[in-house]
Amino acid sequence: MGIIFEQENQIFHLQTKNTSYIMKVVKNKYLSHVYWGRKILTPDVENAQLNRFIGFSAAADNEDQTYSLDFVCQEYPTGCSTDFRIPAISVLFEDGSRNTQLLYKDFQIIAGKPGLEGLPATYVEKDSDADTLMITLEDSLQKVKVILMYTVFRELDVITRSVQVVNESNARVVLEKVISANVDFETADYDFVSLPGAWGRERHIERTPLRSGVQSVESRRGASSHQNNPFIALAEKGADEARGSVYGFHFVYSGNFTAGVEVDQIFKSRAYIGLNDYDFSWLLESGEAFQAPEAVLVYSAEGFGGMSRIFHDLYRKHLVRGKFRDEPRPILVNNWEGTYFDFNEEKILDIAGEAAGLGIELFVLDDGWFGKRNSDTCSLGDWYVNTEKLPAGIGGLAEKINAYGMKFGLWFEPEMVSPDSDLYREHPDWCIHVPGRMRTECRNQLVLDLSRQEVCDYIVKAVSNILDTANIEYVKWDMNRHMTELGSAGLPAQRQKEMPHRYMLGLYQVLEQVVGSHPNVLFESCSGGGGRFDPGMLYYMPQTWTSDDTDAVERLLIQYGTSLAYPISTMGSHVSAVPNHQAGRVTSLKMRGDVAMSGNFGYELDLTKLSVEEKEIIRKQIVQYKDLRTFIQSGDMYRLASPFEGNHTAWMFRSKDGNNVFAAYFQTLSEVNPGIRRMKFTALEPDAVYEVLGEGKQYHGDELMEIGLVVDCYGDFQSQTWRLKKR
Repeated sequence: MGIIFEQENQIFHLQTKNTSYIMKVVKNKYLSHVYWGRKILTPDVENAQLNRFIGFSAAADNEDQTYSLDFVCQEYPTGCSTDFRIPAISVLFEDGSRNTQLLYKDFQIIAGKPGLEGLPATYVEKDSDADTLMITLEDSLQKVKVILMYTVFRELDVITRSVQVVNESNARVVLEKVISANVDFETADYDFVSLPGAWGRERHIERTPLRSGVQSVESRRGASSHQNNPFIALAEKGADEARGSVYGFHFVYSGNFTAGVEVDQIFKSRAYIGLNDYDFSWLLESGEAFQAPEAVLVYSAEGFGGMSRIFHDLYRKHLVRGKFRDEPRPILVNNWEGTYFDFNEEKILDIAGEAAGLGIELFVLDDGWFGKRNSDTCSLGDWYVNTEKLPAGIGGLAEKINAYGMKFGLWFEPEMVSPDSDLYREHPDWCIHVPGRMRTECRNQLVLDLSRQEVCDYIVKAVSNILDTANIEYVKWDMNRHMTELGSAGLPAQRQKEMPHRYMLGLYQVLEQVVGSHPNVLFESCSGGGGRFDPGMLYYMPQTWTSDDTDAVERLLIQYGTSLAYPISTMGSHVSAVPNHQAGRVTSLKMRGDVAMSGNFGYELDLTKLSVEEKEIIRKQIVQYKDLRTFIQSGDMYRLASPFEGNHTAWMFRSKDGNNVFAAYFQTLSEVNPGIRRMKFTALEPDAVYEVLGEGKQYHGDELMEIGLVVDCYGDFQSQTWRLKKR
């Protein structure tokens, strides 16, 4: 395993445990893509890669009219040349030309995986866990180099890619487009899979056949967004959860992105993922370099389930950092849907007291504790305590909650500013804006300009001042609007299109400082729920509030779709009151609990308003989850029935050692005379004996997988769970 270079034929063979990724230098200058898929040992590259000229395409070399880049599978295609498909890079040179010719120059192989300066990225703790290949391409006329970096994880079927562009000329150049990963396939016989949605309806699975032209998903909102996620997959026809080839592409970035596939005139397909060139450019002075974010590429021959488990293992161990990476996450209660802005210290302590009695471990105080914040119309940016609500301050409140035996957490929205705030009155130019244009408000707020160092410094200081003066052990970091009127008072005219990416670099700098200086605080990211659920944020914060929509039925769809690329340990999932505040639906407390247990479990309601019977159900749910959470959060997930395909949803979790299993089955609507339904398990040991805890019955694994257990769900919004223990 690792990286092999065959000098005679100039072939690069990247090998993971089960996959091969092969490239070849053609004609001593073009870096071409040969193969990506199941592991092969000694490929016949001439058989695997065919080249020919096609009509109305230009020859790459005048002396060889049979060779056209418009036909060849390439690794990093350029524009304005003999390839008329979507390019991976576009450069504007000082002479006004955009014709870029990147030819192979050399390579280097190193042990381990270097980091990316200023950017989140996957990592390894030991150099023996991965190998990295750096291939240099060069435009010798314009003196611009492109370094393609490939990291091969030895125990995971993962290859990560990133790109660095270096200006070695004596003139300025402007980068207009830089894609992080491009993969050309010889066929278009795939389905395109993505995770579109909206606020409260994030990451629904959409699957459509590839067609001629371009199919893409993207964000132009200044965030990875609710509307699209920086993830796509290509699946062979008929691929399902357990079978078939699936290629996954994921972008480790939290801002504007693009990901898509172009099917050309002869039905080849080109997949790409990277920075969105909408409102992007980057001016490189002589000697400067630009680093593009990382792309994660996963291949699975075991369907979507296999792909997902590879992503899950990678992100749990090689993306999430800090002490909470491997620790079970606490069960929490958040007061937001219980009180909204209408609370005082007495009300908060009443809820916290009830929570402590039920076995909840963490109380989170949400929006409304700072400035004059009694509604969403003011005070963002004024990070000082509202002592009218909290006379003992945050420190005093934290002490009282700690006295209940609970941890204390706090909500922030540091990237925003309210026009009605002390901060805005003092620094009206600190928000993103264009002089002379209206400053569009959303939720009565504007976005602070994190492309400016003084703004980043203020956020670090303001948040740290609160965290350093109280025993705060959890932070919910929210971001509740997207960017409009893109402009920065801190950038010259020729650099204005750099602002969206510079904002992300500023945000990552802020997070590195705040999170790094508070290693004992569990940070959870949020953006109106799941509007910035991406690998970039997970590098700094190990979990994300999955959606503002807490309705159990909608959460089946959201959590199922999210699990396609993200591990369960990253998903915040809470039980809320009914009728649900987003959907208006009434579901049983049991179903709400069973859905929420398939994530980082908690509650989002006023516990003081519950009946004795409801509190007893919650007490039992908490005991149950404390038994389950270690392997739910760190084990393998198997999706068994999709809410996108019918009235039933099912999934299961298995501990890494195979000794513990938790499975859940959900019925959305009642069915008349439904017949017998069974829960058929998967990934059990056929000859092993499993006890169904609470039922006193034992079964062999093969019976549980082939015959299953009878489902007893009658009525609307029903659920049933099983806890298995291998004996």
